[in-house]
Amino acid sequence: MNITRSAVRPVSGTPLTGTFAAPPGAGPDEVTLWWLGQAGFALRHRGGLILIDPYLSDTLAEKYRGALFPHRRMHPAPVAPEAIRGVDAVLCTHGHTDHMDPGTIRALLPHNDPRFVVPRAERARALERGVPAARLIGTTAGERVELDGGVTVEPVPAAHEHLEQDGNGDHRFLGYVLTVGGVRVYHSGDCVPHDGQPERLRALRADVALLPVNGRDRHRTENGVPGNFTVEEAAELCEAAGIPHLICHHFGLFDFNTVDPEDARDALRRRDAPPSWTVPRVGDAHVLTPGGPTAKEDR
Repeated sequence: MNITRSAVRPVSGTPLTGTFAAPPGAGPDEVTLWWLGQAGFALRHRGGLILIDPYLSDTLAEKYRGALFPHRRMHPAPVAPEAIRGVDAVLCTHGHTDHMDPGTIRALLPHNDPRFVVPRAERARALERGVPAARLIGTTAGERVELDGGVTVEPVPAAHEHLEQDGNGDHRFLGYVLTVGGVRVYHSGDCVPHDGQPERLRALRADVALLPVNGRDRHRTENGVPGNFTVEEAAELCEAAGIPHLICHHFGLFDFNTVDPEDARDALRRRDAPPSWTVPRVGDAHVLTPGGPTAKEDR
């Protein structure tokens, strides 16, 4: 496995603001990545800013107040969506509200004019959530989307907990392999292991995998909360697909659907041949450098 295709280094102590300014020391060819909590990420390269699955509101707490799973935040949003400026694109991997959030979408639009990339099977839901029809790009697995700044998006299937397609054969759950500034970043969306996944990803040669690690169980699934990879499964996918670096996410926001980050770190340390990995903190920046060495462990 090639572990030198890109470097991933944390940058601490840099306050996150709505401009998502690259941290001091980031070079012009480097990509800065921030974890926004849950499955949300921001990527900055040169002047361009991309958001993936941003959930920066309390939409779900309002929706599920008094329910079995009330969806109260365990931490505040790291940045207010109405304060964000300069967004070129918003990618939503599927239609669940913590990935396609009307509260975040509507707060972004007064000060930004981004393209929205969504599963074609969820086009109607995206329009209902406030995405302008003229800015919406529907896609499905096997296609390729070209965005400004030389950014490309290659959708792949995701299984949450199953592969699902609509009557036209378009996938309801997607992952995206983004090429940004010479770095290839795979965001799986909500996903569990499925047939053909390692082979497909190996062919796409991702440098970094952003994978959900909150796991799954019968109680959650039977009460409408489908699950994701375990930490071990996420590491196994990186190993099988030849992805050098794992960044874990989808934990720490809702108390019924999380894992302890220290348990995740311990599980990764115990593996005989783990990829290099990051169990991040919300709001921290990480700089991705094409072609540089990657540290084996990033706490």
